[in-house]
Amino acid sequence: MGREIRPGEMARRFSSSVCLLKLNASIAIALACLALACLVLFSSGFVQTASAAATPPDPEKMLVEANEMVYNKDNDTVSAVGDVQIYYKGRVLQANRVTYNRKSKRVLAIGNAKITEADGSVSYGDKFDLTDNFKDGFIESLKVLGKDKTRLTAPHAERIDGNIIQLDKATYTACEPCKDHPERPPLWQIKATRVIHNKAEQTIYFENATLEVAGIPVFWLPFLTAPDSTVHRKTGFLGPKFINKSHLGFGVATPFFWNLAPNYDLTLTPTFLSRQGFLGEVEWRHRLEHGSYDVRVAGISPMNPQDFTAAPFGAGKKTFRGSFETTGKFLINPQWSFGWNIAVATDKYFYSDFKVPSETLTSNYFKELTSTLYLRGQSPRAFFDLRGYAIQGLSTTDYQKQLPIVAPVWDYRKTIDLPKERFGLLAGELGITFNLTSVSRETASFQSTVADPLTHGHLVDTLNKIYDVCNNTPVTPSGPNLYSPSNNCILRGTAGNYTRFSAEFDWRKQLIDPIGEVWTPFVYGRVDAAWLGLSKGGTYNDVLNSSNVALTNASQSNFFAKSESFVGRASPAVGLEYRYPFVAKTSWATHIFEPIAQIIARPSEQAIRSMPNEDAQSLVFDDTNLFQWNKFSGYDRTEGRVRLNAGVQYTMQFNRGGFANAMFGQSFQLAGKNSFASSDVVNTGADSGLDSRRSDYVSRIAFTPSSQVSFIAKGRFDEKTFAVKRLDVITNFTLGGLTSSIAYGRYAPQPAIGFTNWREGLSVASKYNLTDRWWVSGSVVFDLARWKVVPNATRFSIAATGAGIGYSDECTTMSFNYTNVLDQTSSLAASRNVRNQTFMFQLNLRTLGDAGAKSSVGTPSQ
Repeated sequence: MGREIRPGEMARRFSSSVCLLKLNASIAIALACLALACLVLFSSGFVQTASAAATPPDPEKMLVEANEMVYNKDNDTVSAVGDVQIYYKGRVLQANRVTYNRKSKRVLAIGNAKITEADGSVSYGDKFDLTDNFKDGFIESLKVLGKDKTRLTAPHAERIDGNIIQLDKATYTACEPCKDHPERPPLWQIKATRVIHNKAEQTIYFENATLEVAGIPVFWLPFLTAPDSTVHRKTGFLGPKFINKSHLGFGVATPFFWNLAPNYDLTLTPTFLSRQGFLGEVEWRHRLEHGSYDVRVAGISPMNPQDFTAAPFGAGKKTFRGSFETTGKFLINPQWSFGWNIAVATDKYFYSDFKVPSETLTSNYFKELTSTLYLRGQSPRAFFDLRGYAIQGLSTTDYQKQLPIVAPVWDYRKTIDLPKERFGLLAGELGITFNLTSVSRETASFQSTVADPLTHGHLVDTLNKIYDVCNNTPVTPSGPNLYSPSNNCILRGTAGNYTRFSAEFDWRKQLIDPIGEVWTPFVYGRVDAAWLGLSKGGTYNDVLNSSNVALTNASQSNFFAKSESFVGRASPAVGLEYRYPFVAKTSWATHIFEPIAQIIARPSEQAIRSMPNEDAQSLVFDDTNLFQWNKFSGYDRTEGRVRLNAGVQYTMQFNRGGFANAMFGQSFQLAGKNSFASSDVVNTGADSGLDSRRSDYVSRIAFTPSSQVSFIAKGRFDEKTFAVKRLDVITNFTLGGLTSSIAYGRYAPQPAIGFTNWREGLSVASKYNLTDRWWVSGSVVFDLARWKVVPNATRFSIAATGAGIGYSDECTTMSFNYTNVLDQTSSLAASRNVRNQTFMFQLNLRTLGDAGAKSSVGTPSQ
């Protein structure tokens, strides 16, 4: 509250469009008290000031504008009349008339009274009647529009002690009124017998509150609190979550957010499950000067553990189940940072059984928890990354002892420009790359390459029928291939310890001749040093039937020349890339036709059967790697001998935006041993399309005429018959309110790496905006190859479906979604006919919070 100003002797009547008064001892204090009316609903008083029209008003002084100023000596009042506007400390009071009564010491503002605060919130009232210290008073027909567009109305309000506003029969909403029918109730509103706004606590209290939707009462609470518009983080309960699942029963999660300080907080989420008891979740978040970290813990002691499926298809009768997660990232300086992402669970089914949210799961299908610690540095021309990994599998088919610990993993890359004035003919770009990787694993991971007649998939153990095995004991053959692919077994992961260090340099220089041909000579070389120490102890006794003859750790020595060995190899290479872009311009587009050829010469690949293949198992030959120097995906394999890569590319750039692109090419092994035809322990390269002298053809067609339509098709075709070996087609389009995505894939069998059947699938997903607020969505995924391996399956076997409907406006977001997914993450034999169905409802009322419900069931289906 400002200092009290008493009215002096003023008997004249002022009439002007703007009345500017300066605060000093000679000005009639009565007029200044009149201006104090602008403090209705404010916690501080006003001081009367003047301001020159050409100069912004001093925020510590007051500017009063009115059509006329009237002093009534008989009633001892002073009034500002007509379009009254009073400016003070960023606030503005507007009214038809503002009067100060000297005898009663009250300020009265009437007629379209309106106050705009510095934060943007606006209060309206038919009449403001306050004491001259502005701590107490009454407001009739109050309407408050918050800066976050919330609305609070009441026929009568009282201001108490300058800090509390009490509203009787009040209504609160965050929805805007309907423009065409403002008389209609908003989508949702809260009506309460009494609402108390405590500005010091930044809290709004509702007593005897009823939530109305479209004017219909749907929910009643005796007491409710909500933060006011000045709050971004406040202690209190968050929206509840509802759970309904057969083995859990009905449950309600009620998160409580504890705002301990501006930079750290705690969220406690107790969940009460009717069949399993109390599930507790705790999340701690802490932001520091140079980074932040968080910790999430969840746990439960199930009341009825027998409700869960027995191991290995479920958690069984575990007496305690839970999880621990933590993430963090800190900046050392602008170039360097370190952090972690750690997650562990008591069992692989905890997250799915209890629907506990996780920020660590790396997939929604074959799920796993990946923990890592890292140190990273980056500059415009260099990259450094040092980290370690530990993996916990969450799919039924995961056998934890087969999952590796990878530490350390070190990557370093630096590029250096070699200017012509200093290096002459050697000018160009020099790159240096280092990699160090160490892998340890307790149990070897074998996989059969033949189809099991029972599961129609890989050969699995006879006890549980879920773990990959090879039950044909290998015989060590003679010759260069220690273990032939004809033995129907590959070694996905080695048991023991494997460490490899790789150092690589590369140099390239781009030259453009007078006719526009682009020549890029390049040289690169790599040195690898690796140590392999196989573990021959350990068996599958805990997961295999004793009658099952299966490969164990001792069998993996048949895949290598030595069970313990040091391997060194060097791979120098020299090459030349040629491009000749032809450019033509028309009235509607620019056309670029570009033939490309690349030749690389190097010695034969060494030590193929002396090293494991841990990081280069994935090989998909397509348009993206046709012109890569080394088409293997990791360091454990590298191309050898002389290879020619050739193709042609055409690009059309439309003048009005959009483009079309097409590419077609092939790779040729000109001399020496083909690395892709030389099988390693996982047969990488076999059936890849690169394992013959002439590779399969690869192509790409992309067409994006506008931002509403995109189409891309990528294919691989047999080099002799031109039969389709691999085809991917993806299209996205927007037509009016309809947005759709269609994807199709068809892949030929690759028996050498375990894919004995064709794989084919089609997915369609669409969303349609019924109005600017309502939308519907739907999706379906067809497994078009399932009928070939599963009895009674149809040609268009549905792998997954989904449907949803939702609503969104400025104050409400609501959605209902249904999914039906064929369970393929567990045993194919046991769950071939099981579908997981999920019903999920989510509701967000702006400023009040979220609420949701989720129900999951599994049902037999074909």
